Amino acid sequence: MWGIALDRKCEMTLARQIFSAFREQILTGKLIQGDALPSTRELSNDLGVSRNTVSEAYEMLWTEGFIVTQQGAPSRVADGLMITRKITETAQQSKAVKQVPIKWYFKTGQPDLSLFPKNQWRQMIREAVDEFSVQDLTYSDPKGYAPLCEAISKWLLRSRNMQVPVEDIFITAGATQAFFLLVEMLQQEGRAFALENPSHPAIRTAVSDFKSKIIWMTVTPNGIDTNALKDAPIAAVYTTPSHQFPLGGILQASTRTELIRLASERDFYIIEDDYDSEYRYRGAPISPIYAMDSSRVIYVGTFSKTLFPALRIGFAVIPKPLQTKWRHFKKYMDVQNPILEQIALSKFVSSRKIDKHIRNMRRIYADKRQILLNAITANFEDPVLPWGDASGLHLALQFPNHVFDKAFIESCRAQGLFVQSVQQYSTNDLQHQDKLLLGYGHLSATEIKEGIAVLKEIIQQMPS
Repeated sequence: MWGIALDRKCEMTLARQIFSAFREQILTGKLIQGDALPSTRELSNDLGVSRNTVSEAYEMLWTEGFIVTQQGAPSRVADGLMITRKITETAQQSKAVKQVPIKWYFKTGQPDLSLFPKNQWRQMIREAVDEFSVQDLTYSDPKGYAPLCEAISKWLLRSRNMQVPVEDIFITAGATQAFFLLVEMLQQEGRAFALENPSHPAIRTAVSDFKSKIIWMTVTPNGIDTNALKDAPIAAVYTTPSHQFPLGGILQASTRTELIRLASERDFYIIEDDYDSEYRYRGAPISPIYAMDSSRVIYVGTFSKTLFPALRIGFAVIPKPLQTKWRHFKKYMDVQNPILEQIALSKFVSSRKIDKHIRNMRRIYADKRQILLNAITANFEDPVLPWGDASGLHLALQFPNHVFDKAFIESCRAQGLFVQSVQQYSTNDLQHQDKLLLGYGHLSATEIKEGIAVLKEIIQQMPS
């Protein structure tokens, strides 16, 4: 009755269902200004519910201003409530295409989560629950949990030879949040952000979303070409010096020195993305730019690769002139990071369990990298050239005289193989057409070998 269909199995109460039905009819104009609603007795009989249920629904309608009531008169629809809803045109739905399940998933940046020490982490979480105080449960400083900042400072010293004051470390919800905050902070009218080309999509998205100007720095096997910086007003330079994404190169000392000099002379900051630096398989860890001169460098790190992505904890080392501005933007973005995970992570880092875990994973990832290289050598007669340093969780591979376009990537997916091209991270469709990105950190030896064999078959089917 009255266009009201009640569902007694629904989690929504019957009174709320009656309220919602009348509200919809009023907003769409089926019930117009002045229309009388049935009496509570009449409607309760028609719907088979108690009179109290109907009264409760009418009370909600009156409280929110959908009806007006008068002693001894029926409830009536209030004035001016109809909404003309614009029908949004939708694109014609294409016929559903059955997607082939991905069997060999060579996505970049994926750690092997099956080897994460869950028992140790469970212990850290339990200790965190037992130890946090009532004060820890309230709003706190947007800087982050103080013991975690201290633990990170000590960890950076022993793992990267970085001497970072605790007061300069700020906790973030991963590196991506740091990028968005930094772009918002550093953008200036008439100044551009200088980004690597090709580069990571997170920073490109952040700069584009704020509609800031971008200057592209070409990536070479030895790092970035800084010629584009010489005549342009710069807000900040973004770089991944320890393991360039996606090509894997190491920024040379001469270029690092030049960046520091330019930043000082031209009054801009360097955003240093510490991408995959924990996993280097030959030689000592690469020193960050921050270790050369910290005054103009904003160092960004994350625990997504070393621990697990769902942790959503990273950090940024912010120069003192920017810290007040950072606190303001962080406070009004999300106030603070969840306290329980910060306490647990501070224990995991300060107890050096993270050091042991990284050493273990570095050995495992080095083995997987070699398995991937061996599989490439075994399957391809023509030379396939790996780019970059022996580090990270992915390989950039150059296949001379091949072109890997969107059609090729889709062909791989249609056969259950996920690979990425370097070109998709470039601004020019003609750049790096002969290079593929293969992530291997999360894959088993069998998956790597089988996937490369499938890749060989697909490449052999390509037109010459």
